[in-house]
Amino acid sequence: MSRPCIALIADPTSTEGCREYLAEAVELLTGAPPVRIDARHFGARGTGRGVLEGGRLRLYVPQEETDVLPDVVVLYEIQPHHRHELAAFQCLLEAPEVVSLGTGPAAWRTATQKDLTVERFARDGVAQMETVVLSRPERREAVAAFVRLGGDVWARPVVGTGGNDTFHITTGAQLDDATDFYARRGCDWLLSRDAGNVTADGMRHQFRVFVLDGRVVHAREHLQPEPDTPCNTCRGATPVHMTPQELPPRLAELAVAATESVGLPFAGVDLAVENGGVVFEVNVQPAFVDGELQTVAVPYIQAHLDALALLRGDRQVLPQQARPALDRGGQLSA
Repeated sequence: MSRPCIALIADPTSTEGCREYLAEAVELLTGAPPVRIDARHFGARGTGRGVLEGGRLRLYVPQEETDVLPDVVVLYEIQPHHRHELAAFQCLLEAPEVVSLGTGPAAWRTATQKDLTVERFARDGVAQMETVVLSRPERREAVAAFVRLGGDVWARPVVGTGGNDTFHITTGAQLDDATDFYARRGCDWLLSRDAGNVTADGMRHQFRVFVLDGRVVHAREHLQPEPDTPCNTCRGATPVHMTPQELPPRLAELAVAATESVGLPFAGVDLAVENGGVVFEVNVQPAFVDGELQTVAVPYIQAHLDALALLRGDRQVLPQQARPALDRGGQLSA
């Protein structure tokens, strides 16, 4: 049986580097590298084209002299502010004969725009900290929200990444600064009640839980020594890896519920155990850190291959010798 052709479509200007993990996972599982394509070619102003041929998707990129009919399309590492530009291309990926997981524009939009996430969680009963959405508020409106939320809040943009432009606010002066900051950028923002997720030794902490096809495949705890700084690894938090079995069951249930609420088959869910367990956000394309090639990237690519096998009615897509064995934790066996 021939090896499947996998197209890996990503934005090479991103600094996260997820595409390198995914490319390595593809080669580990199939024995061949993916066909790499710059995602910007398929944006609103790009000249790349996707054409359905007999149900399958042929990809043309004149600038790169690319003409490929992939068996699987992996679309990843698209920055939040640019995701809407790929909506038309994503619709092509939803064709019945095209194998590509988690690329629906509606689900992307719901998870990317945090005001929509808040609404969806409220609808579906997913636990979250009380949040107010603000759009160019007058000072009295911002102050009223601040007071209502207890005077200890986090402000964040409706669309953001990596904890950027996010502030811990406990004073009126800080609130004024944040209000002016978002007004200058012309963006809507949210105020959320602080979850009190601080350890006894003063470290801010939360969890990142990776959910794939309704189950937790990996998790990590983030420990941030600066409690007024977002608890992201790119902002200095230390990741502590956990197996799914080590994660508190309540958090596993919440992560799965949050992922299903926004309509994604794969996501990285940020949440805290305090307040009975609350979700902060659902990341459409969570960044990987060292140690997550085998625990996250490999299972994610394997899920694409399994979907291809199901579509074809094959018992397996690859010859058995080409498939590295995975243990129950998603680790590659020796």
